[in-house]
Amino acid sequence: MAHFAQLDENSLVTQVIVVNNSVINNLPFPESEPLGIEFCQSLFGADTIWKQTSYNDNFRKNYAGIGYTYDSVRDAFIPPKPDDPNLNCILDENSCQWICAPNDGNEYVWDPDQDNWVFVGVKTPDVVP
Repeated sequence: MAHFAQLDENSLVTQVIVVNNSVINNLPFPESEPLGIEFCQSLFGADTIWKQTSYNDNFRKNYAGIGYTYDSVRDAFIPPKPDDPNLNCILDENSCQWICAPNDGNEYVWDPDQDNWVFVGVKTPDVVP
């Protein structure tokens, strides 16, 4: 089975549907994508936007989910950034997943050479005069 993600005008995934392999003539990605898009548009409208996604993460980095964003530059589906103001997160360019620093009250910086968060010290509380 093939999977296709519908995108809104901001490249946000609004739904993911399953398409039978017979619709895409059992072709592999990327040859299958135009056939799947044509099929999806026949069901949901010619003006809808679709991208094929891989359930096994074989292409486009991550399997699309509702709320994910399709990044055309990276040709990847990116999950929503964690919605916690206390978390410091960066996007891993290789996996297109968010990597968050430990949330233990200490300060960390991202070290690209180590590909990891590095402890820089104990966070001092803000002092209000």
